[in-house]
Amino acid sequence: MTTASTAPTASATGSTSRAAEVLSRPVTINGLTVPNRIAMAPMTRVFSPGGVPGADVASYYGRRAAAGVGLIVTEGTYVGHETAGDLDGVPRFAGEEQLAGWAKVAEAVHAGGGTIVPQLWHIGTVRQQGKLFPDAPVFGPSGLRVDGTEAAGGRAMTQADIDEVIAAFAKSAAEAERIGMDGVEIHGAHGYLVDQFLWERTNRRTDAYGGDPVARTKFAAEIVAAVRDSVSADFPVIFRYSQWKQEAYDARLAETPQELEAVLNPLVAAGVDAFHASTRRYWQAEFEGSELNLAGWTKKLTGKPTITVGSVGLDGEFLAAFAGEEATTKGIDDLLDGLEAEEFDLVAVGRALLQDPEWAAKVLGGRFDELKTFEPSALGSLS
Repeated sequence: MTTASTAPTASATGSTSRAAEVLSRPVTINGLTVPNRIAMAPMTRVFSPGGVPGADVASYYGRRAAAGVGLIVTEGTYVGHETAGDLDGVPRFAGEEQLAGWAKVAEAVHAGGGTIVPQLWHIGTVRQQGKLFPDAPVFGPSGLRVDGTEAAGGRAMTQADIDEVIAAFAKSAAEAERIGMDGVEIHGAHGYLVDQFLWERTNRRTDAYGGDPVARTKFAAEIVAAVRDSVSADFPVIFRYSQWKQEAYDARLAETPQELEAVLNPLVAAGVDAFHASTRRYWQAEFEGSELNLAGWTKKLTGKPTITVGSVGLDGEFLAAFAGEEATTKGIDDLLDGLEAEEFDLVAVGRALLQDPEWAAKVLGGRFDELKTFEPSALGSLS
């Protein structure tokens, strides 16, 4: 097992100036200019009682923007539909008090020099235990859990359900623009509602929303199109997707580049401006015969800007202990190589930024010896 750290070091990069030069370049997504190539990955941690992000949440995001994170992708935030999610502490992107809280978050990030997009989320049949809406139905494309079994109380969505959820995503996107956010990200990954439509194991429908990969993309594409229509033409719409799912790490939407292209093309046509390609290990090649990762293939197939993500800043010892598997890790040179080759456009950092709010500033400033190793205890902190 290799235990070399993925946290960048001066010896790993050869010179601190290369990291600063490559990562400091601005990048444009539709009408938004992100000041550098470092993004914060979405990480939901249940710190918003009543779905309202408070002053502590604004400080949390603002501190990371001030330390050099160019693009903040917020934690998953429920769209305004009672079925979207039921944990009290998860923020919502609907309601006067909730949106006022998000406006203050955006102000804090902008004051720090960063940009911010909320991640709009519906959990589908992945029901949690908050029960804010005990009478809300549990539904998905076919009422199935990620493992293919029937969800407790689950049912297949009707056309009316589909229309209502699409409208909820569009309304939340419009509210995001109104309160000063810089774009939106649609959560289409990890086995939640949008992804449940994309994946054959959870989508057994026989109508226009089920069947082949293109038909299974119809729901996601309609959300994108509705969001696109609800905001200004230059307002960025980002779509996050993954092959892997919660509780199904080996899941795949596509086994070949051609199959992946069939999924991505309808989303591009509907109005996606950039893709956030979620992988568990950013350095792993996605298909045989090429070293490109999922973000690299996504950009090659669509021509759209992409965000790569997956264990950036985590070391092999952590991965082996936390994920229960051996993990070969790589240094930041691979990320810099991919950025320089324009395989992808931004690098999203997750847990390393929970542990160390100054991670971006340290990397951009060449202060690699000051980086902190991630500890699981950071998940319970909002510093």
